[in-house]
Amino acid sequence: MGLDNYRRLANDPVFWNSLWVTVEYVVVNIGVQTVAALLIAVLMHRLTRSTVLRGIVLAPYLVANVVAGIVWLWILDTQLGIGNEVLKWLGIEPVAFFGDEDWAIPTIALVNVWRHMGYTALLLFAGLQTIPNTLYEAAQVDGAGEWRMFRSITLPLLRPIIGLVMIITVIGSFQVFDTVSVTTDGKPGNATNVLQLYIYDLAFGRFQFGYASAISVALMLLLAAVTVVQYRLTRAGRTDLD
Repeated sequence: MGLDNYRRLANDPVFWNSLWVTVEYVVVNIGVQTVAALLIAVLMHRLTRSTVLRGIVLAPYLVANVVAGIVWLWILDTQLGIGNEVLKWLGIEPVAFFGDEDWAIPTIALVNVWRHMGYTALLLFAGLQTIPNTLYEAAQVDGAGEWRMFRSITLPLLRPIIGLVMIITVIGSFQVFDTVSVTTDGKPGNATNVLQLYIYDLAFGRFQFGYASAISVALMLLLAAVTVVQYRLTRAGRTDLD
C-alpha cells in the first residue's frame, strides 16, 4: 500500500516495457503527424482556402477511434485485407502489420496519424492566418521562392502554434488506448502493451486499483515534465510577430 506501489513500479519490467512501447508510439505518431499536418496546412494556405477541402481533410477525425481501428484491422489483415492484396499484386510478400512485433506499433501509430492529421493541420492552418500576407508579398518582391519563404517566414512565425499543437498532441498520444485495444490488445507478447492498456488491465482485469493509480500518477508527472520541457524549448508563449 502507499509508497509500496511506487517501489513495485520501479522494479516492474512490464511497466518499463509499456513505457518504452508508449514512447516509441509517441515518437512515430507525433513525428509523422506533425510533418504531414504542417505540409497540408501550408499547401491549403498558399494554394487554396476552400471550405470543401478543409472538410475533406477533417473527415477522418470524425471517425471514432474504435471504428477506425476495426476498419484498418480489416484492410491490413494478412489473409483477406485489401492492403496485403495490393502488396501481393506488387510482388511483395504479405506483412502481418498488427501481428508482427516490429510492425505493430508503427502501424497503430500511422493509423492514428491518418485519423488525427487533418485536425492538427486545421489547427496549424488557423495559426497561419495570423501571419500577415504583406510579409510574403515583400519576400516575393525580393525574389524569394516558396521554400525560402517557408523557411524564413512561415516556420519562425508559426513556432508558438507548432509548440502548443505539439504539447496537445503529445499528451493525447501518451493516452492511446482504444486503437490498441481493438486491434492487438497488447499483443504480440507485450509489443503493443501501452501504458493505458496496462493500467486498464491492472485496474479492471486484476482489480489492483492501488497499483494502477500509482502508474497513473507517474504518467501524470511524466506528462507534466514533458509539457514544461516542450513549452520552454519551443518558446510557445512568445511570438516573433510582436
